[in-house]
Amino acid sequence: MYSFDKEIILNTKIEELMVSSDKVAHVQFDNPLEHALLVLTKSGYSAVPVLDHAYRLKGLISTTMIMDTVLGIQSFEMEKLSQLKVEDVMNSSIPTLKVNHDFMRALGLTINHPFVCIEDDQGFFRGILTRRTIIKLFAKNLNKSMQS
Repeated sequence: MYSFDKEIILNTKIEELMVSSDKVAHVQFDNPLEHALLVLTKSGYSAVPVLDHAYRLKGLISTTMIMDTVLGIQSFEMEKLSQLKVEDVMNSSIPTLKVNHDFMRALGLTINHPFVCIEDDQGFFRGILTRRTIIKLFAKNLNKSMQS
């Protein structure tokens, strides 16, 4: 039977698991959609955080959101890429974590989201917590218990 030490997992700090903001692709709210699509395409991510000029989290932008915006009834309306800004299309109602939130809250949010943005108490973007990181933590802990 497989088991793991739930205390190790439950006591893991969000900050230990997060990808730091300086390693996360992002765009700013006033960037043109064209720039956001370029960042998304070049990074290979389907969504990235949207920040203001002070690096406060404002929302998320995804390739799907952009494509839905430029997809007209009969054709792609590519001119919208330079006419519209990220803030015109982004989702500003997103789940977030604070650095001091507990692991169970993080686990709950990553069930429905591939990553969750982390901010500090002033709303400054600190990084992301990925579902992949959570799964790796469980796998690592499970492997340790199997070797014991």
